[in-house]
Amino acid sequence: MKPLIVANWKCNPPSLPEAKELFELVKKGVKDVKKVEVVICPPFIYLPGLEKDSNLGLGAQDCFWKESGPFTGAISVKMLKNLGCQFVIVGHSERRRHFRETDLAINKKIKAVLENGLRPILCVGEKEERGGKGGFSTVIKTQIEKGLKRIPSSQINDIVLAYEPVWAIGTGKACKPAQAKVINLFIRKMITKLYNRSIAEELPVLYGGSVNRENALGYLKESGMKGLLVGGASLKSEEFIGIVRDADNL
Repeated sequence: MKPLIVANWKCNPPSLPEAKELFELVKKGVKDVKKVEVVICPPFIYLPGLEKDSNLGLGAQDCFWKESGPFTGAISVKMLKNLGCQFVIVGHSERRRHFRETDLAINKKIKAVLENGLRPILCVGEKEERGGKGGFSTVIKTQIEKGLKRIPSSQINDIVLAYEPVWAIGTGKACKPAQAKVINLFIRKMITKLYNRSIAEELPVLYGGSVNRENALGYLKESGMKGLLVGGASLKSEEFIGIVRDADNL
């Protein structure tokens, strides 16, 4: 399975021309990449203006679990599918914190994404560097168990997990690869208990949280992560292209 590198542009850039320019620069920079799957997740409003190709896929940063109806401001998975999205980020810590998203809502979103044939990227991670009073395991265990509640084993292969320690996101204080390896193993043990060992071994687990070109390879080589969820660095075309090309050369 190819490593998956996902760019989460968050609430950036401020205009469609800038979004198109960034997208085209990345598309050109990764056009000959063979061993890495690259996905760009821009704000909803830019999705219709960006054309994916064989080396550059599209994803959304969020979704709503209903297909249609009186839900002002909501974007359904069917709408995202019609715009060419292949992935949807679900449960990002910024959604949990700023928009008060619950594990129940996240579970509903995951089910809607899967039902529409797209792949959810479920984000999990602890707020404190040492995981708080209960340790990182309590937080991540709860997020995974509730996020994957009643997801059958027949669908689990379409799910991607992303470990993003909240204390590392946007702080420049990235988690060390050795720490990320511990979490990676913990997540796989959890998936083994919930499903089976084969599924746990194949499940893509990404690392996100202050990823840059200097530390990206450490997560792929030392922590056993099968990809990256890149935030701020994905808005710098040269740096993001460098991360992808370095991974392609592994």
